[in-house]
Amino acid sequence: MTTILDLKGTLAKMPMMTGRRPESTEAERKATGAFVTLAPYRDGNIYSAKFSGDAAWERHPNGDELVQIIDGSCTMHLMTENGLESHEVSAGMTVVVPQNTWHRFHAPNGVSIVTATPRPTEHLTVDVEDPRTLSRAQLSGNIEEKWR
Repeated sequence: MTTILDLKGTLAKMPMMTGRRPESTEAERKATGAFVTLAPYRDGNIYSAKFSGDAAWERHPNGDELVQIIDGSCTMHLMTENGLESHEVSAGMTVVVPQNTWHRFHAPNGVSIVTATPRPTEHLTVDVEDPRTLSRAQLSGNIEEKWR
C-alpha cells in the first residue's frame, strides 16, 4: 500500500510543546499534541514532533534512526564510544543516528522534526550528563521503553 504524507499540512496543525525537559514523560509529550505518529515504516514508525527545550537521552537498539529537521534548529548531542559529539542542525538537514547510540536534542528556540524510528525506543526519565555511566539497575529503573 502506498502512503503519502502531507508533512507541511500536518506540521502546520500541530502545536509546539514548549519547555520540554528530560523528565517529561511519554504521557506528557503525547498530551500536548506536539508528537504524532504519521505512518508505519519498516520495523518502526515515521513520527513528527514540534518542541522547544531539552529532550531526554534516547537510543534505538534495533536500528539506525533518520532525523530530518523541517523547521527551526537545535543542537543534537550524541554519546559515541569516544564521548560526546554535538552538532548544530537546522531546517533542511538530516542526521542518521547509528543504532544503539544515545542521543538528545537541545532546542531553546524550537524545532520541527520528522523521524524514521525503529522500535523500541529507550528514553531515560532522568537527566544525566552521560547515560553510559548508569549501572544496569539504574537504567532499568529510569527507562521508558516505547514500542508504539
